[in-house]
Amino acid sequence: MLDKAAALLNCFAPDGGPYRLSELARRAGLPKTTAHRLVGQLERLGLLERAGDWSDSGYRLGARLFELGSLVPRRLDLRETALPFLQDLHAAAGEAVHLGVRDDRSAVCLDHVHGHDGLPMPFRTGGRLPLTCTAVGKALLAFSDPGLGERILAAPLPRLTDHSITDPARLRTELEQAQNTGLAYAEQESALGVSCIAAPVFDRRGEAVAALSVAVPCARFRPAILAPALRTAALGLSRRLRGA
Repeated sequence: MLDKAAALLNCFAPDGGPYRLSELARRAGLPKTTAHRLVGQLERLGLLERAGDWSDSGYRLGARLFELGSLVPRRLDLRETALPFLQDLHAAAGEAVHLGVRDDRSAVCLDHVHGHDGLPMPFRTGGRLPLTCTAVGKALLAFSDPGLGERILAAPLPRLTDHSITDPARLRTELEQAQNTGLAYAEQESALGVSCIAAPVFDRRGEAVAALSVAVPCARFRPAILAPALRTAALGLSRRLRGA
């Protein structure tokens, strides 16, 4: 039953819902009666909640999940340490900024600060996207164990938009460039109209434990202008982590 409950919760990735009961049952591959019983239990525990006042308004993730997730020690420490650098980067760039980490083959957003123009962001706090479709993911992948990169390059590469890189040779070239420059890019690869630039963050062992990114509308994407502030923030956070 725990596996089935987890399957229901996983239905909300990556966009968070809300979803009606019938949609949750379909996405989780469960009979509707089973889904109904489990959703009721999850709602009682605060892990799910109704999205509106009506029975057909659907369900969304509950506040209790947010409370528990925010207490994960390793991620909480990193998030709290990075917050001043995120704020400084947002002030300098005037655009949306993100803090991301790697979880297997995905980039997970630990925190972000919105820009002022309401740019639709597929990468938001708690969400995950394929490493190969985001600037954060490419920055992390470029400085990860080479074996991971080879395994990812050997498998079919995911496509989120028509601009997502699915050619292993092209992705390999981008990762090599990121290793040389310390910067990674993604242009409309996870969402149309959005371009990103990212830089890795290193701990005292020299491992890339996170990455910072700036996301902007394609029309005003100026990497040369954004790069200095991004490098400064990533370097500052790396120094703070090395001294922690």
